[in-house]
Amino acid sequence: MVDAGGRPYLKVRVAAPPVEGAANAGLLVFLSKTLDLPGSGLTLVSGAGARLKLMQI
Repeated sequence: MVDAGGRPYLKVRVAAPPVEGAANAGLLVFLSKTLDLPGSGLTLVSGAGARLKLMQI
């Protein structure tokens, strides 16, 4: 998908609640399994408390 600014993005829903970083951790687990990468291969760059997040792979 592409946003209004022309930037590509991936829309993901996780079951973990957005409490104490549980949703962010769930997102990292999902991405690491999907991309077949170790957890250390992903970093949450920005958006820890927001719906829109920037991940470094």
